[in-house]
Amino acid sequence: MELSGNVTINAARDRVWAALNDPDVLARCIEGVETLTRVHGDAGERFEGKMNAKVGPVRATFTGQVTLTDVQAPERYVLVGEGKGGVAGFAKGEAAVQLAAPGPDTTELSYQVKSSVGGKLAQLGARLIEGTAKGYAESFFTRLKAELETPVPASDPAAPDLLEPATADGLAASATPQSTPQSTLPELPTGVSPLVWGGGLVVLVLLFLLWQWG
Repeated sequence: MELSGNVTINAARDRVWAALNDPDVLARCIEGVETLTRVHGDAGERFEGKMNAKVGPVRATFTGQVTLTDVQAPERYVLVGEGKGGVAGFAKGEAAVQLAAPGPDTTELSYQVKSSVGGKLAQLGARLIEGTAKGYAESFFTRLKAELETPVPASDPAAPDLLEPATADGLAASATPQSTPQSTLPELPTGVSPLVWGGGLVVLVLLFLLWQWG
């Protein structure tokens, strides 16, 4: 199966690159993730993790890893991954991810994914698998964009000058509890589940999903 696409993110390229290499950010953007860690080894850097995935009638917990190759920060890298879900089957593939910076606060992310599946997953049909992968990619990017495009809360006002006497109004204002900012992270569309833990797209393969974790 092959999957490609692009998305515009209203954030600086360096920030997008950092997010795509941060397991905490990726875990927040990928539905079904149970564990996700980044490992530094002699063979290069890779992500290892476990996720609960459902593709049509097949549901299983997949374990696998995605290795980063041809890394040229902050412009591109290639993700090579493989995941296994027991009797449910396996998935393997790779994804090439590129980041372009048309402006200081704009990033164009493009990806190309090539993957294959085996076991029960292979019996579901290309249309079902591809549809699930595309839906997952869209969901991942929706969360990633929300993560990166949400304005950073303004810092608290500077404390009043200690040499100036405090007024009653000032004391009252300082005593007023401040509301806690609420997350604006959107919920994933219902009925959309990750395809597999494979290469490409934490659409992220990130999905990717880019990688094809979904």
